[in-house]
Amino acid sequence: MDYRIIEKEAFSVVGKALRVSMKDGEQFRLIPQFWTECLANGAVARLTSLAAGVLLPAHSALGICTDFSPEKDQFTYLIAAEKPSGEIDSDLVEKTIPAATWAVFDAVGELPESIQTVWKRIWPEFFGVTDYKHADGPELELYPKYDDTMESYRCEVWIPVEKK
Repeated sequence: MDYRIIEKEAFSVVGKALRVSMKDGEQFRLIPQFWTECLANGAVARLTSLAAGVLLPAHSALGICTDFSPEKDQFTYLIAAEKPSGEIDSDLVEKTIPAATWAVFDAVGELPESIQTVWKRIWPEFFGVTDYKHADGPELELYPKYDDTMESYRCEVWIPVEKK
């Protein structure tokens, strides 16, 4: 499985949040529904138009898996963008993504299938054979100039890692 390791300083994001269950792979159904809703109501367009473009590409959307609760088999998923300077709308959640070392995996193809395939491969094909382990922290999806209509759209999964 191809990957690259990058370092990124802490940055802040703003976005819309949804608590999801991982039981029976429910996140693979709920998260695409959440994207569909946020695309339809204009939230994704509003967020990407606000994206600061300082540490991440301008006009990028993020999917963020955070606030994991293993005992409940749940996490919070945010559709977000890098926080702009100044005031933010009161309906947006703000979150700081800590500085980290990230394993970055490319996903190419139609959404959501391409990124879901990458997610399903990371644990057995990356953590099972490398000298890295998962570091505490959120997991990210980076969608440069989000476009879910492209057949060969390129996006990324970022996993916080540290050496074993």
